[in-house]
Amino acid sequence: MSEQNPPLEGAPLVAPSSTDHPLYDTVVEACRTVYDPEIPVNIYDLGLVYTVDINPENEVKIIMTLTAPGCPVAGEMPGWVAEAVEPLPGVKQVDVDLTWEPPWGMDMMSDEARLELGFM
Repeated sequence: MSEQNPPLEGAPLVAPSSTDHPLYDTVVEACRTVYDPEIPVNIYDLGLVYTVDINPENEVKIIMTLTAPGCPVAGEMPGWVAEAVEPLPGVKQVDVDLTWEPPWGMDMMSDEARLELGFM
């Protein structure tokens, strides 16, 4: 009987965002211009953007997920996000990575998104 190693208690699945960086709010607003084609809510309020990491050189790394691994736009969505963020004044470069951990769930939606979709 093999014993599985449980994840370390309290280990964060989602890396912290650079919320104190001056570009953070602008990058978030740019993410809000990208919509999931199947749900009329932007990807940020859907909770698909897990991390917005901006280093001192203004290089932006976004870690995001999709509502489902079989999402028809899985190959395109990271490009849409990069295209929305890259032109922002001050942004040096953008990398968008997809992750499936933790899996997306409806509990990750903002209250605005829940209200818009009739879940509240």
